[in-house]
Amino acid sequence: MGDHQTDLQAVKVYKALGEPTRLKIALLLSKESDLCFTAIGEKLESVAGSTLSHHLKQLTDSGLIDSRKSGSYIHYNVNRDVAEKFAPYLMA
Repeated sequence: MGDHQTDLQAVKVYKALGEPTRLKIALLLSKESDLCFTAIGEKLESVAGSTLSHHLKQLTDSGLIDSRKSGSYIHYNVNRDVAEKFAPYLMA
């Protein structure tokens, strides 16, 4: 059993990945790093902007995805440490 903090993070990560669109986003970001919101939206096509925003927030809150502001853009990356610990499937 992990410590309480680790268990909580595991729950957040698995909950975030339990939704098919969020899993797609995480898989996309594990293959292509440093994508901005628009690029993610273009690659996923069928996801509305407001929905995509919600999904990215969930993934970021879980610690699985990091965001970095660059000018007026926000770039997203998979947090490899978190992915390797809780979701090694993403790194395969």
